[in-house]
Amino acid sequence: MKVTPTIWTAAVTALLVAACATPPAQVLDSMEPQAIQTALQRGRFDLQCQNAQPTVLSRELRPPAIETFRFSGVPHGVFTIGVSGCGKQMTFQIACPEGGYGCFSADGLENVR
Repeated sequence: MKVTPTIWTAAVTALLVAACATPPAQVLDSMEPQAIQTALQRGRFDLQCQNAQPTVLSRELRPPAIETFRFSGVPHGVFTIGVSGCGKQMTFQIACPEGGYGCFSADGLENVR
């Protein structure tokens, strides 16, 4: 079998792209500080407690919600972060799109305990 330059180029390109992919744990590590800050700001406001402290309960990297042959959405990290202080606690779902677009709270106001 004779290897053509086109096949060789495609194989090398595929290997380079695979080698450059960032592992999910590293992506989540880069998002986590902003996710914590987002949950903490929201928790301090909702709890009316400036001494509230955050705890990361879980985290996962989710694939894009939409993927077609012409369009692909953005993967995002989803963090579950507990915020407690002043005798109260709340749990927040924080979503962080990959690529540095910022994080936002992905839940409603009904989670006060």
